[in-house]
Amino acid sequence: MVSNKNVFANFEQIVADFFAPEGGVVPPDLTVVSWLPLYHDMGLLLGAIMPILAGVPTVLTSPVGFLQRPARWIQLLARNGRTISAGPNFAFELAVRKTSDDDMDGLDLAGVHTILNGSERVHPATLKRFAERFGRFNFAAAALRPAYGMAEATVYIATRNVNEPPEIVDFESEKLPAGQAIRCPSGSGTPLVSYGVPRSQLVRIVDPDTCIECPQGSVGEIWVQGGNVASGYWHKPEESKRTFGARIVTPSAGTPEAPWLRTGDSGFVSGGELFIIGRIKDLLIVYGRNHAPDDIEATIQEITSGRCAAIAVPDHGTEKLVAIIELKKRGDSDEDVADRLRIVKRDVAAAIFDSHGLSVADLVLVSPGSIPITTSGKIRRAQCVQLYRRREFTRLDA
Repeated sequence: MVSNKNVFANFEQIVADFFAPEGGVVPPDLTVVSWLPLYHDMGLLLGAIMPILAGVPTVLTSPVGFLQRPARWIQLLARNGRTISAGPNFAFELAVRKTSDDDMDGLDLAGVHTILNGSERVHPATLKRFAERFGRFNFAAAALRPAYGMAEATVYIATRNVNEPPEIVDFESEKLPAGQAIRCPSGSGTPLVSYGVPRSQLVRIVDPDTCIECPQGSVGEIWVQGGNVASGYWHKPEESKRTFGARIVTPSAGTPEAPWLRTGDSGFVSGGELFIIGRIKDLLIVYGRNHAPDDIEATIQEITSGRCAAIAVPDHGTEKLVAIIELKKRGDSDEDVADRLRIVKRDVAAAIFDSHGLSVADLVLVSPGSIPITTSGKIRRAQCVQLYRRREFTRLDA
């Protein structure tokens, strides 16, 4: 249940964090550009509420229009002066792949103030590709803003300092599944995006079982406190109490005991900055170790580019790793298609083993649109498990 007070508080937090160089004031010449559905929290706040409260114009287009032609989004950003916009990670991938040089002919992205990347896990490789693709049209990498948030906190929780390009840090791949975040040289570990030092809200990393704060470098659950945190779930008192009324055992100096929002997200603090691993309930437990499906999916997408889902499926008392991968069936002949599918399977299996030390029990290649998703584009992993166990995925290589 989100109140007017929550909305106003979150709006003030967004303005304070994203417009700090302007003195915490929205520039009067700013234009909001959004294709996000208004029934989604990020679309509602950015596309409707923020322009009203800030007194700035907004340009709205439909989600279907964006999906049909992603270049429209980038063109609107270029044609409306100083602009701010937002989208989930997959939207940035689509924009990179589907925007041609002809689409950008005569356009300049120097006026883009901010593009938030949120609503789902932000992939470091996506940020790099987007900045490189549109850098030649004067897009500033510092305008890319990975942002963390959730509907229980109205929408926004944290982002890194503005006027700084996204910070990507590698952590030892062998240590992360064990709950230890140890930095390592770039390119030698698991890359994660920094969400900066939370400023407008209190954020703590807490052991979800003991409710004791975790030290820096230790993985735990992200807990949040602030005026933007909702009061609970509609007609769900017990679930509301568990989620919105959490208490920290023996809190550190300056940390309130309660109430805290349990986000259900796994993360840690390193160098004072917040890093996110993924949803705790989505973590894959393979051979007794936790693995973030987002990391495995990012590895797969470096090879296939399309949507994919990494899931753990029960198998004789343990769990096996299964990857569902959407792929276009391309080839001049059936033999060419079969060869391509074999190569994809080989390359994906090798990449997952090299990057995560995991063997894939099954690689399921399916047509685009086969993986179930939410209205905001998030993968429905639990449904993927059900479809897999019922053998309802139509395999391209069947």
